[in-house]
Amino acid sequence: MLPKSVNPSPEPQQFRKLSDHKTSLTALLGPLFSPQNPRTWILFTVIFVQILILCNLRSFPASISITHRSLPPAQNAFVETSNSENGTVQESSPIEQDECGSGRVFVYDLPTTFNQEILDNCDNLNPWSSRCDALSNDGYGQMATGLAGIVPEDLLPAWYWTDQFVSEIIFHNRMLNHKCRVMEPESATAFYIPFYAGLAVGKYLWLNSTAEDRDRHCDMMLRWVQEQPQYRRSNGWDHFITMGRITWDFRRSKNEDWGSSCIYKPGMRNITRLLIERNPWDYFDIGVPYPTGFHPRSHSDVSRWQSFVRERRRTALFCFAGAPRRAFPNDFRGVLLSQCRASGGSCRSVNCAGTRCSNGTSAILETFLDSDFCLQPRGDSFTRRSIFDCMVAGSIPVFFWRRTAYFQYEWFLPGEPGSYSVYIDRNAVKNGTSVKAILERYSKEEVRKMREKVIEYIPRLVYSRPKQGLQGTKDAFDVAMDGVLRRFRDQEQSGFNKWK
Repeated sequence: MLPKSVNPSPEPQQFRKLSDHKTSLTALLGPLFSPQNPRTWILFTVIFVQILILCNLRSFPASISITHRSLPPAQNAFVETSNSENGTVQESSPIEQDECGSGRVFVYDLPTTFNQEILDNCDNLNPWSSRCDALSNDGYGQMATGLAGIVPEDLLPAWYWTDQFVSEIIFHNRMLNHKCRVMEPESATAFYIPFYAGLAVGKYLWLNSTAEDRDRHCDMMLRWVQEQPQYRRSNGWDHFITMGRITWDFRRSKNEDWGSSCIYKPGMRNITRLLIERNPWDYFDIGVPYPTGFHPRSHSDVSRWQSFVRERRRTALFCFAGAPRRAFPNDFRGVLLSQCRASGGSCRSVNCAGTRCSNGTSAILETFLDSDFCLQPRGDSFTRRSIFDCMVAGSIPVFFWRRTAYFQYEWFLPGEPGSYSVYIDRNAVKNGTSVKAILERYSKEEVRKMREKVIEYIPRLVYSRPKQGLQGTKDAFDVAMDGVLRRFRDQEQSGFNKWK
């Protein structure tokens, strides 16, 4: 509050003859604003403070109201509302969190050698045939017109013959359009490396290629990334990458062994890796769903498909899609196929010998749609794409190794394994336990509940077609990104120990 003048303000009529008062305006105000007068300094101080307050208030919203309407649409806050009956103020439920509250992502502009040029050379990515069709349509592959009559007509454009090793392309395209992407690295909390590691090494896995051939692209990428100031600042702890094959394709210990040694490179030590199969004992490996053929275009596509598989009449108790491995002693797949054939009409099988089921076939989808349960033994490794093809069709997976799913895809599957799947010990099956007898013990109501849980989780298992994702529905990419950003945020909390 400004100090009052010692003398009261003169009345209007007094100004007519100001000279009669033996003073003037200068004489009146002069002492007040004299540098020797302490009140002068108080006045200047008050005015200065008020100016500072006004300048700061300019950075706040024009209205600071406690209603829903005045708050920003994505703010992590509680909203206070008045109670008209007693005049009290109550706290309501929290409104939606800031969509980027967990962090923002910077996508490195890698040299095209590490991504686009690999796609441009799609004819040479496989020693036996071209990969161009498989990598077309932003990695989704050719449209699955062969599914006409099996899937609803209005959903047919959402189905593709998608290769199981294209997650690098899918993630890259989605990252470029991510809602939390930033163009300035200084404002990012996470850094994405768009290197197509799986596609780069694929052509060198089956021929007599040298260890240097299999490591060349990874070595070049790490040299480039390690020169970036953001990497040097964090030593890679806030960096992540998609590697579109199983983790074991990048874990070569000796030169003469299988695959690349990319994951064992010193520069990769602290980088989070999204893979279709992870090493359960490596903190930096994250298992993400294999790409399937269903790529919904909208939320309505998802709900329409969920209704379709929920209402589907299923005529078989269980099914198996795969091929025996006769070269392996005591081949477990052969055991399952034998039990399936001996079960009569209770089991349907699809022979996937050779490459007949490499990217899915109409026979596989139709078989899954017609069966309550689908048998999921391990594939070439502990996981297989068929898990997700099965669940997208609303069929209940039956596992024989816990590492096939339970230790792989924690972010994407229900926390209680028994709510959506069946586990049967493989050794019991080898010793004569009937898979059919075990599955027949489940009542219709139990099967219905498990199927409903599978159907509920379908959105989290598929990669949507729009590069911006689905409005109102989180797909596998969204779940993965939420998990990565949450992980990076947790790593910055006190008590989290990082090695150098």
